[in-house]
Amino acid sequence: MDKNGEDVIIVGGGIGGLTLALALHKAGIKCRVFEAVPQLKPLGVGLNLLPHAMRELDSLGLKETLCDKGIVTREYSFYTNHGQLVDHEPRGQFAGLDWPQVSIHRGDLHLALYDAVCERLGAESVVLGQRCVGFDQDADGVSVHLEESSSGRRLPNVRGKVLIACDGVHSIARKLFHPREASPRYQGSTQWRGVTRWKPFQSGASMCYIGTFRTGKLITYPIRNNIDEEGNQLINWVIEFARPEEQQRDWNREGKLEDFVHLFDACNFDWLDVPAMLRAADAVYEYPMVDQDPLSFWTNGRVTLLGDAAHPMMPRGSNGAAQAIIDATTLARLLAECSDWQVALKEYEARRLKATADVVLANREIAPDAILLVVDERTGGRPFDNIDDVISRDERKQWQLRYKQVAGFSADALKASPGLA
Repeated sequence: MDKNGEDVIIVGGGIGGLTLALALHKAGIKCRVFEAVPQLKPLGVGLNLLPHAMRELDSLGLKETLCDKGIVTREYSFYTNHGQLVDHEPRGQFAGLDWPQVSIHRGDLHLALYDAVCERLGAESVVLGQRCVGFDQDADGVSVHLEESSSGRRLPNVRGKVLIACDGVHSIARKLFHPREASPRYQGSTQWRGVTRWKPFQSGASMCYIGTFRTGKLITYPIRNNIDEEGNQLINWVIEFARPEEQQRDWNREGKLEDFVHLFDACNFDWLDVPAMLRAADAVYEYPMVDQDPLSFWTNGRVTLLGDAAHPMMPRGSNGAAQAIIDATTLARLLAECSDWQVALKEYEARRLKATADVVLANREIAPDAILLVVDERTGGRPFDNIDDVISRDERKQWQLRYKQVAGFSADALKASPGLA
């Protein structure tokens, strides 16, 4: 493959697309990113970079930057809605792994990736305000059809050897490949997400799950340190609650505090006043819990899917960003190793399609916080005297290990997978 031409066209400048650009640059492969928005902004709320994602980002020289911008998570704990501890375990490096878990604002991660791409590849390597509306491919390459996002004006085609669609759940390539795909699968609950400026709780680097989605579930953790002179943190929180009616999928739709805050009226614990924290939120966003059934294929000739375009999953288990990052570094490594890039794209699909499909399905059934559902069912939602009488220590350990193995960040899985050299 001629590395002096326009080699890889990346459509979508999100977490997956920018990580791919960095990984390709490291491999000596030229690329350009085309992103529909005219300006990248620090949007969203918090997310977690699990150890398998941090391994890949460390290989790209970003570990120190991301640890500084976010919080290196020490532990996570599971509580009933009565405040009783069900399970607790250290995370990342505190659990003896070689890489940390980092809780971070999505905008901080996104802009850190963008800054690194501009610094290493040049600012011209990311083209903003241009949307992919289609493509044609032939024996020699792909012609990508673009339009100006603000006006819809057609722009000159861009030519590349391969096209990687990193343009999210509404990807044009996904629609063209799978025009009869089923509608998004609604899982019967809604999430509300927000951030609050609040004093540190527990260790100041703790991730906590409280309750179940049937009565109201809360996940909360800090994502920025020392945001003011009082030493407060930016605390991320996520609420999930069963809701029969399906809502439109839109990460930026504003939510209403009164729809859920009453579910936590009794959750004023020694270590966190949950209702007060929720009421002090900067903003609230609402999102239905939806995903898509796994696809039968991602790759057609010189075009393939990556990240949410390939495997949109519910935001459970902290795995959406991680799987996009691993997609990107896996694909870059295969393109560097194989002279026939169509073969490399198919090998990428073979390695990642089932792996990510397993995570999509696991998020429906065995996400880490589902242990709280088990406890709730066995106790009838009533307080217990001794957690070991409800669920044994070994069962609790196995429950968490099972998800880690599927997602790829158990200690054994990290040792078995090579990562990006």
